[in-house]
Formats: sequence, C-alpha cells, structure tokens
Amino acid sequence: MRTLCSSTLIGEFFIIGFAGLVAMKDPDLSMTTVWTVSGVAMFLCLVLCGLVTRPGGVVLGWALQLGLIASGFVVPMMFFLGAVFAALWWASVHYGRKVDAAKARFAAAEAGSSTPDAA
Repeated sequence: MRTLCSSTLIGEFFIIGFAGLVAMKDPDLSMTTVWTVSGVAMFLCLVLCGLVTRPGGVVLGWALQLGLIASGFVVPMMFFLGAVFAALWWASVHYGRKVDAAKARFAAAEAGSSTPDAA
C-alpha cells in the first residue's frame, strides 16, 4: 500500500505546485497567501508518504483529497483534478491493501513450506 499511496501523493505534490502557479494569476490573492497554502499542502503530501501506513495516515490522506477538491473554488480545474486524485487515492488504498494481504499470504506459505530438516 505504501508504494501506491506514495506515488499518488508525489503526483499531487506536483499538481499542487502547478495549481499554485495558476492561482498566482488571481489579482485577489497575494503571492504570500498562495504559496503559504500551497507550500503547506505540498509539505503534507511529502509527510504523508511516510505516515500512510501508520494509524490515521489514510484518514489524513482523505483530508488532503477533500482539500484538493475544495481548491477548485480558487482554481476551477482543481475540481476535476481533485476528483481524479481522490479516485487514485481510493484505488491506491484499496488495491494496496489487497497487494499487502497477498504478500502476507505468500510469505506465510513460504515460511510454512520451508521447515528445517532434522538431520
């Protein structure tokens, strides 16, 4: 799960940076505000890469997805991109857990079949 979720988060890191560049064009927003919000969101993406397998990591990831969708009120294209990344986040969590379960089954089968010889 960690690999799939981290890949999604790194993709979001770049999308948030590009959305910050687009948001700078809005005359109602100061550059400081745009880059503070974008920087915090980008930093959260990086931190979540390490926290995704810890308790609450997936929930924080969902909070980030909601924030990404909500950023569509500033950059309208983010409604679409936020929904795409929310779907990718769901797929990363869902299929990542399936892969982790399969790896655990294979490891258990491997450990059970390789019993030491009593010679």
